[in-house]
Amino acid sequence: MKLLAGNSNRPLAEAIAAHLGVPLCRAQVRRFADQEIWVEILENVRGQDTFVIQSTSAPANDHLMELLIMVDALRRASARRITAVIPYFGYARQDRKQGPRTPISAKLVSNLITRAGADRVLTVDLHAGQVQGFFDIPTDNLFAAPVIVADIKSHLELKNVMVVSPDVGGVVRARALAKRIDAPLAIVDKRRERAGESEVMNIIGDVNGHNCILIDDIVDSGGTLCNAAEALLAAGAGSVFAYITHGVLSGAAAERIANSKLKQLVVTDTIRATAAVESAPNIRVIPIGHLIGEAIARTAREESVSSLFD
Repeated sequence: MKLLAGNSNRPLAEAIAAHLGVPLCRAQVRRFADQEIWVEILENVRGQDTFVIQSTSAPANDHLMELLIMVDALRRASARRITAVIPYFGYARQDRKQGPRTPISAKLVSNLITRAGADRVLTVDLHAGQVQGFFDIPTDNLFAAPVIVADIKSHLELKNVMVVSPDVGGVVRARALAKRIDAPLAIVDKRRERAGESEVMNIIGDVNGHNCILIDDIVDSGGTLCNAAEALLAAGAGSVFAYITHGVLSGAAAERIANSKLKQLVVTDTIRATAAVESAPNIRVIPIGHLIGEAIARTAREESVSSLFD
């Protein structure tokens, strides 16, 4: 097995390597003066089972190109199998035509990864499950739920907890978490007027006196979470926590969260935390490298990955 890491999230790649007891493959991923990406693999990978670890987080296009070029380099170096390990798969929010003459960028990106030479993909909590079907190669979509459940059980008193979906589209994810921790479920009904802005309309369910846990796959601007927290507290919730898999947290999102009524936002390290995120008093990052590492090990041994979530 050979593990190759790009520049998007080196600490996560090192955590995965430590879990597997396999050192990261020596490679150079750097740029020419005009910012063209250049890759050189400094070890023999002929006939090896190779895994490229690279989130397509900000700057998304740069990290995507790094991934494509690393996959191409491995293919031309005669690697036996190439697995693109993409903890955060960018462009997944563009999974359908939003209107006339608009792209389905998630399909385009999946085509690029396949044509570059990847034999399979391993990712975490896709924004839309149907994106798996955009790939013409085997795709494993891992779930952060086991990591989140373990953290909830170690930090919160479960007898007074209620799981809340921040929108109707996330009900399936919220219901699955509620079932795991044996908690009731509520839903925030909101109307999105334009991208990046949301207006909370109603709370479906009785949250009075409960410590609420908002659960979602991505937090970007943070507006939805902040509005939902205010609405839940206004409806009588005792406190509001949020557990999100991918902390995109672009722009002033970390500051917005820090100044909000959220008691705590917990994100996994699929995306490398920025300085603003690390300094926010109510944002906490939990590791997910051991889960990804175990999935990689099972893939290499041709064992079941889905049994990780039974």
